[in-house]
Amino acid sequence: MAFNPLNWLLGLFSLDIAIDLGTANTLVHVRGKGIVINEPSWVTVDKKLRQPLAIGLEAKEMVGRTPANVVVVRPIRDGVIAEFDVTRVMLEYFIGKVHEQSVVPLPRPRVIVGLPTGVTEVEKRAVYDAVMASGARQAMLIEEPIAAAIGAGLPIGEVRGSMVVDIGGGTTEVAVMSTGGVVASRSLRVAGDEMDQDVVQYLRNKYNLLIGSGIAEQIKWQIGSAYPLQPEKTTEVRGRNLVTGLPETVEISSVEIREALSGSVQVIIDTVRDALDEIPPEIVSDLMDIGICLAGGGALLQGLAERLTDELKLRVWVAEDPLTCVARGAATVFEDLENLSRYLIGLERGSTRHI
Repeated sequence: MAFNPLNWLLGLFSLDIAIDLGTANTLVHVRGKGIVINEPSWVTVDKKLRQPLAIGLEAKEMVGRTPANVVVVRPIRDGVIAEFDVTRVMLEYFIGKVHEQSVVPLPRPRVIVGLPTGVTEVEKRAVYDAVMASGARQAMLIEEPIAAAIGAGLPIGEVRGSMVVDIGGGTTEVAVMSTGGVVASRSLRVAGDEMDQDVVQYLRNKYNLLIGSGIAEQIKWQIGSAYPLQPEKTTEVRGRNLVTGLPETVEISSVEIREALSGSVQVIIDTVRDALDEIPPEIVSDLMDIGICLAGGGALLQGLAERLTDELKLRVWVAEDPLTCVARGAATVFEDLENLSRYLIGLERGSTRHI
């Protein structure tokens, strides 16, 4: 890349930013300041003008409440870019927001972005291009499970093996690491969004009640669980009865929601079991000491760690502040770029494994 004096000069005043570009939420970590933005990855677009109207939290609140000429889109699906232009606008907005307090007229930050493990070359390139197009002077990519492991404080540079299960909105990433590399990994598209759909489908089948995915997400956080709760909880759900077409309120219990989520939870458990099945026995014995670390928003599902511990016969624990693990881990790379740059992935073919 040719040296650009203007970029270099603007770069002096720009910040180092780590972005966790998630299907559900986008988190932005600024070096020296910590997490400064944690907003939903939603953008409201005017169909006629093709102009973004609202981004982030404001856009999410509009879901299911927009007029015909306005559409609310999620530019990131299953952890990868589905709408390139909308993603670029969203990133520009977040990068601009971060630099609001600074003196730079045109921010030119260095940016590290997290990617799911199983991305294709095209998907990887799309993320790189979107970050560069949004005004970064340098874009670096890191695999999400590695960033999550660094953020959770796992000893991934040591010979001892460690394992992380990162459950996000669109993807669940499972990775076993040792001596700074990935020994086995799995990436599956069953995660938070899929669980919300499970709740929607369950209430539709059992009560003929139609609810939106936003309400399903609230129910999941309030009373959703993967393991019996002490005591069990109940909540009231409002929606439309599909038979009468009229509004209706139904009381549901955490036992029912656990049943609704059981399919997705089982898929995640089976995937972790598959990864364990593939690794050498020496690493299995290391994991018996360290345990398995849960990161990502899905780690907050009640009783998930207990359920995994029960099924896998290994201690499973939730990372401190699991939602921000990837962003904090990616930001740590800036602190020691010389040693940690080996965890970054290049744009050349074959730098990411395809599962």
